Amino acid sequence: MIPMLQGGMPRAFGMIMGASLSTQIVLLILALFSLVSWAIILWKARQLRRLRRDGETFVAAIGRTTRLEDAYRASMKLPDTPYTRMFRQGTNFFSELRPGALRENAPDTPGLSEGQLNALWLILEKVQAEERDGLSGGMVWLAVIGVTAPLLGLLGTVIGVMRSFLDIQLTGSAGIAAVAPGIAEALITTAFGLVAAIPAAIAYNYFATRIDRFSGELEGFASEFIGTLAREGRL
Repeated sequence: MIPMLQGGMPRAFGMIMGASLSTQIVLLILALFSLVSWAIILWKARQLRRLRRDGETFVAAIGRTTRLEDAYRASMKLPDTPYTRMFRQGTNFFSELRPGALRENAPDTPGLSEGQLNALWLILEKVQAEERDGLSGGMVWLAVIGVTAPLLGLLGTVIGVMRSFLDIQLTGSAGIAAVAPGIAEALITTAFGLVAAIPAAIAYNYFATRIDRFSGELEGFASEFIGTLAREGRL
């Protein structure tokens, strides 16, 4: 088994180097697709890992407070993250509607009207959409690579098979020894296409699920923010 594996790579490399120009172009594009997809995968994995840590830090900091004023002051000490941006946008808009309401020992102020509450919801939804769009960067390329890489590999295979049949016509030999090299060369593009597409497709679905979960967390936080205003008699 080991000698076969050791001889497989040089044989495949020699097949690639001796392939037709069209096959080499397809393989080069697929190699670039694979590099791009892995770069995006590593970037998104690091981004989502950092986002999870930011969420845990934010929840821990806000969970130690009891009133909106205290939560606002606690959020100002945290680094800029999607969670703090959404919270600050909501509290800043509330402060514009009720100036001085978040100051320490501030007097009681009348609650928000229905129109003001709807405007606050729109602000929170806008921030949520912006954060989701920002986190979705690079996802479209994973989708494109996951869909087009197998098709591009299949195109290379079709071109290779056509070339093999043309060689058979020119040489007049249809034996297995004459057909096998051309067919093997043709199929290698399909293999490369799958190698490029499978990680991209898996990563796309995984990251899409994580982003949906993150969007749900922001939506739940927006509801909790409104609930806090209601609990403290600010609505």
